[in-house]
Amino acid sequence: MFGFIAGALTVAAGIFGFAVARDYTLRRLRYVDGIRTPIWPWIVGLGAAVLAAPLVWILPFVGGGAAAVFGIATGLGTASGVKALKRGGD
Repeated sequence: MFGFIAGALTVAAGIFGFAVARDYTLRRLRYVDGIRTPIWPWIVGLGAAVLAAPLVWILPFVGGGAAAVFGIATGLGTASGVKALKRGGD
């Protein structure tokens, strides 16, 4: 039962990270030319994982994998937002 809860929280963190990063990129960073470089999704993902790491120590059911999934999803959301901007918006 605890494994299911941990998995559900990890998936929810991943979906949340992807959605928020993509929306932020599309809405707030639309006119920032620097976001279009290929390194920024990596930087955003690493930063999100580093910021989430201390939080997962406090939460009882999730571990370091949840912070990694959150960081990966945030980086992928940023990359998806940049790709949508290159296509002409969403």
